[in-house]
Amino acid sequence: MQTLLLMIAGLAFLMIVLEDVIHINKAKTTLFLGTLAWLLLFLFPPHGTDSHFIQEKLDENILEIASLWLFLMAAMTFVAFLNHQGLIETLIYKVLPKRLSERRLMFLVAGFAFFFSSLSDNITATLISIALVLSLKMEAKKTVRFAVLVVFAVNSGGVALITGDVTTLMIFMQQKVMIDDLLWLSLPALASVMLLATLLARPLQGEVVISPSPRRDDKVGMMIAFIFLLTIISTIILNVIASVPPLLTFLFGLSIMFLIGRLCYKDDERESLLDYIRVIEFDTLLFFLGILLLVGMMKEIGVLDSLVRVYEVLPTTGANFVMGLLSSLVDNVPLTAALLKSDISMDAASWLTLTYAVGVGGSLLVIGSAAGIVAMSKVEAITFISFMRYSAVILVAYSVGFAGSYVVGHLLH
Repeated sequence: MQTLLLMIAGLAFLMIVLEDVIHINKAKTTLFLGTLAWLLLFLFPPHGTDSHFIQEKLDENILEIASLWLFLMAAMTFVAFLNHQGLIETLIYKVLPKRLSERRLMFLVAGFAFFFSSLSDNITATLISIALVLSLKMEAKKTVRFAVLVVFAVNSGGVALITGDVTTLMIFMQQKVMIDDLLWLSLPALASVMLLATLLARPLQGEVVISPSPRRDDKVGMMIAFIFLLTIISTIILNVIASVPPLLTFLFGLSIMFLIGRLCYKDDERESLLDYIRVIEFDTLLFFLGILLLVGMMKEIGVLDSLVRVYEVLPTTGANFVMGLLSSLVDNVPLTAALLKSDISMDAASWLTLTYAVGVGGSLLVIGSAAGIVAMSKVEAITFISFMRYSAVILVAYSVGFAGSYVVGHLLH
């Protein structure tokens, strides 16, 4: 039975990698195989256990998954509203000058993608950043260069806040890192992004003209944008001073958003704010559900112990670096979940370096992160090979960022 369950997990990870070849959404395959694995555990429990034991373990997994799932749902609903109203795009064009050099634009795009991905999910941050790049109508090679930077900047920005990256949230939920420590992690992450922007901007000589599309002001939308920002700040402060779970703070902020929408839009013909729950990326949420069910199953049958052996062969810092490289080949969500479930013993500084590694390492290949997949789907010139041409400079930036995270971690602890 253990062999069969391992084959199911292997098939699930293979179908994730081959999603663009088989044209079956990875949410469908992982949810099917994840639930199938647990059904088999109930029908054929391991030796020395029974269905009651399996039920207890499933309940533990469901509780962890529900906390992550609801937090993401709340954050993605906020961003779905702001994006639909065009508030994010309007803000971008108000900040950018009408005419600027390509080199300067490279740094501005890097900064925007980095900071915006800290506040929103990586998919939304990539979509908005890529839309900005495409609107400038540059030649294909330059567009690819900017898109590579966007992918790295989005992944780097997400590691410093629990609202920005799922793997950071997962590690935080297991109480391996503290929110105030994560904020310090933004320093090496930003430095590595600016290093990559410098390397990619060297051959650029041209100039671009910004032509924003007209949009009407929405005072209620701006109010909700302020509530979103206040919710993020409150999440950090309340967790530090009173250990309030981020999920609770975000759900409270979401409820305020719904109430304001009801009061301010009651004489308006536009849709209810509750409708924005229906437009968030539920396939992403279902993918996480399926993956975490699979990883939970692998823990219960003792498979995840093999991951610990990497840490027995290599020093902790070296093993963390390798895990970052591995995340460019294996989806970082199941990789992170597997590491957490295997109960690896590390100090707080090492968990910080791992947070950076699994959050940013996926940038090395276009298939290594959600940001890369989104960029490839939106920019025709991006292929696996065209993106890989920049893997060397990305590796340099990743290595510098990883070294910086090591220094920050050991200064704090």
